[in-house]
Amino acid sequence: MASLHAQQLETMLACTFNCFSSVGMLLFNKLAVQAFPLECSLVWVQLFFAAFFMLIFGFPYLHIGSMRDFLRWCMVVPCFTGMLMTSILALKSAPMSLVIVLRSASPLFSLFIERFYPEPLRISGPMVGAILVMMAGAVMYVSQLHAEHWEGIGWVMLNSVVAVCDRLLQRLLLSKDQHPVDISKTGITVINNMMGLIPVGIAAYFMGEVNQVPQAFANLSGLDKLYIGLSCVIGLSIGFTGIWAQSLISATSFLVMVNANKFVIIGIEAFGMHTKVLTHGQILGACLSILGGILYGKARSQIEQEEEERKQLLPSVKV
Repeated sequence: MASLHAQQLETMLACTFNCFSSVGMLLFNKLAVQAFPLECSLVWVQLFFAAFFMLIFGFPYLHIGSMRDFLRWCMVVPCFTGMLMTSILALKSAPMSLVIVLRSASPLFSLFIERFYPEPLRISGPMVGAILVMMAGAVMYVSQLHAEHWEGIGWVMLNSVVAVCDRLLQRLLLSKDQHPVDISKTGITVINNMMGLIPVGIAAYFMGEVNQVPQAFANLSGLDKLYIGLSCVIGLSIGFTGIWAQSLISATSFLVMVNANKFVIIGIEAFGMHTKVLTHGQILGACLSILGGILYGKARSQIEQEEEERKQLLPSVKV
């Protein structure tokens, strides 16, 4: 019983920290890319900061079991860096609210792919119904967007697909009931960020950003530098807490959690930054999506509890 409570507390802490990091990352990435519009270079700086910080301060906790585990995890790197790049490009050309609502459909794709896992989690009617409620809210919100806000919708959709692939791969390689790698969370964070420097650096070179960096940096104000610095710090936090949370819950649960908590950003964008005016229909759509996330969490929790009870009963049944 004590072990179960400890696991529940760890899951709650991991998800809470990741939610705060996720909201902060979206907000400060939006501000950072507006101040420093060289997307590849911005992502490279964030990756370098995270890799340097983890190597210096997390070295005692760095553990990579074998070269095979390292190579297996490297499969995640293209999805990880692709998710960061497409997210920055989406935020540069679309409002944050559009990025959020289109991502709300991603758990449905994730749920389908999880069926091919060695030990997929069971699907229930209430769970599917909750996702449909979220999708209905998203459709209601998007249907009332102004025409100019549809710029960059391709990047948003691509980011959603890449994010699903990233979470599914991480779930497969982290979950104890799938095919986990023998790598510490610190080691995974270092691999993601250090290996990600290579493709992002190549992209920055071919995009011609290398020659533009000195001038762009010289034009930054003190506040702009603060936004970039905070995006680096929160980027490190979301990378670590994302791995932490992903090792404790399913990829579908993770994506639904991320989608639900990011609706806080809609309020920040509308009432804090004053960059988006919400209609009554959009407010209703946002509420439906949040309600769907709550219903999904309850349905998921019930299934996981039933599965845990079933596994505990199996040894006694065999005897």
